[in-house]
Amino acid sequence: SMRKGNSLLFLPNVLKVYLENGQTKAFKFDNTTTVKDIVLTLKDKLSIRAIEYFALVLEQQYSITKLLLLHEDEFIQKVVQKKDSHDYRCLFRVCFIPRDPVDLLQDDPSTFEYLFLQVREANSLFLLGTCCRSVLRWR
Repeated sequence: SMRKGNSLLFLPNVLKVYLENGQTKAFKFDNTTTVKDIVLTLKDKLSIRAIEYFALVLEQQYSITKLLLLHEDEFIQKVVQKKDSHDYRCLFRVCFIPRDPVDLLQDDPSTFEYLFLQVREANSLFLLGTCCRSVLRWR
């Protein structure tokens, strides 16, 4: 059953994937569509060469620290059918950090830029969290 405000689905059988630049992409899926199919489609749409660094993850809506890495062979239909799936949103992320980001900048500027956006966002959330915790501690 689809619940109101489902962050994983635009429509039944249309997955919503959040990108680091604030955009969302929609992907129709059926019972044969895997995580890897969606990752490879994003590779083409975003002109990414170094796709081996990327994965789809589920982020728990109310806890930015809880991320679940989806295995590339998982079926999207199975992922969205899990009982608590409405509590999550699907992100396209760099999950495997390159050994040398400078090489990455030369080899694949699109991936480097994506990683940069992701790290910048994570740092601002981390700083915000640290700031809020220290404010709470002083009260």
